[in-house]
Amino acid sequence: MFEELTNQFEDALKALKGEAKITEENVDEALKQVRRALLEADVSLSVVKEFIEEVRVKAIGTEVVRGINPGQKFIQVVHEQLVEVMGGANDPLANKEKKPTVILMAGLQGAGKTTATAKLGLHLKEKSQKPLLVAADTYRPAAIDQLITLGNQIDVEVFNLSSSLKPEEIARRGLEKAKEEGFDTVLVDTAGRLQIDTEMMGEMVRIKEAVQPDEVLLVVDSMIGQEAADITRSFHEKVGITGAVLTKLDGDSRGGAALSIRKISGKSIKFIGTGEKVEALQPFYPERMASRILGMGDVLTLVEKAQKEVEIADAEIMQKKLQDASFDFSDFVKQMRMIKRMGSLGGLLKMIPGMNKIDDGMIKSGEDQLKKIEAMIGSMTAEERIRPELLAAQPSRRQRVAKGSGYQAVDVEKVLADFQRMRGLMKQMSSGGGLPGMGGGLPGIGGMGGMPVSGGNQYQSRKGRGGSAPSPRRQRPIKKKKGFGDL
Repeated sequence: MFEELTNQFEDALKALKGEAKITEENVDEALKQVRRALLEADVSLSVVKEFIEEVRVKAIGTEVVRGINPGQKFIQVVHEQLVEVMGGANDPLANKEKKPTVILMAGLQGAGKTTATAKLGLHLKEKSQKPLLVAADTYRPAAIDQLITLGNQIDVEVFNLSSSLKPEEIARRGLEKAKEEGFDTVLVDTAGRLQIDTEMMGEMVRIKEAVQPDEVLLVVDSMIGQEAADITRSFHEKVGITGAVLTKLDGDSRGGAALSIRKISGKSIKFIGTGEKVEALQPFYPERMASRILGMGDVLTLVEKAQKEVEIADAEIMQKKLQDASFDFSDFVKQMRMIKRMGSLGGLLKMIPGMNKIDDGMIKSGEDQLKKIEAMIGSMTAEERIRPELLAAQPSRRQRVAKGSGYQAVDVEKVLADFQRMRGLMKQMSSGGGLPGMGGGLPGIGGMGGMPVSGGNQYQSRKGRGGSAPSPRRQRPIKKKKGFGDL
């Protein structure tokens, strides 16, 4: 997400390149590019005007300290203003002392409201809460069935009654059940419409009066751009919302909704949906989002994703295996599957500072290579996975693995050689030596995934044969275009 907006911001820096200080003349040129970037990202015109003026005043009125160039100072000002526009800080969900907390989910049809309800239910469950999903969308065909299916998937109970009942009655009875059975949170999924109308708003008001929610969250499709801010304002004026959930940020989103909602409606974005999976929901942090937009990465979110998937005991075992070079193919598969649970490889890599410029083609190539390796490992015996040296010693084993996975023996040989080299490098790193060309990333991706995983110096071989570590004389550094994280 935001790739185009990020590229446009980088172009804005060119106006300040080589300048000794920020002046009205050179900052105007940079701001023209920023204005164009925001408008093309479908940010509301009023927000763009105010944003540009604030950046101008702060940039010109700030002294550039020694050791900091004007480009760096300009980016600092832009980053601070982006954070302010998007709300300043994370706005957490209400958590009423007297349970249950009631959350009403609203939105237009097609925004992903029912899925967002289930995602939020899973998020609360992972926070050791006991949520109840209430299916009060009695209009859309199969809406109730969809919520029940999602509830079963995440093991969260769904309350539903006959679709002939009024939505406010279903919501009221759902709340009664939650009180009687000790649920912490009630999430009420309501009906959407193709457009805002009087009937829709009247129904939302009646449901709100029936359950007296602590939160009214508007689910907004990020792909509709600045219209999202207008929808938020309309819902707030007629129903009264407390925040928004921005969905489909993994799609072709230009970023306008994220930058407009808070400024126009006065209400915070509380969560963002970053994929179709039920796990793909994140609390919204303006500072982290501003860093992503400016190509600085988002290490904190990456760490949080990893913490959800990695047990401390497993991490200690893996560390020990890396130290004594006993990391095997079974461990590699476990690592790859853990990464898949965290999200797409491309999305994860772009959270690492300096990695926002990785070409999508390179990411696709790396993902294909990982699938290829996993297929080969699937054709190995349990003993071969634990003892890769058996494959190295016996060509017949390599031929069998190649045939079973649908690849050539030479492909298996290359994967095997890369794996053995990787184990040696991991052992070297754990014993205090350097790790040439890898810079520390996730085990196995650098040598076997076909792409770098850090912002350190990366090398590629001119004519190195697959499987053998390239010699220093045959290496050349790959020139990497600077992102904001490198300034």
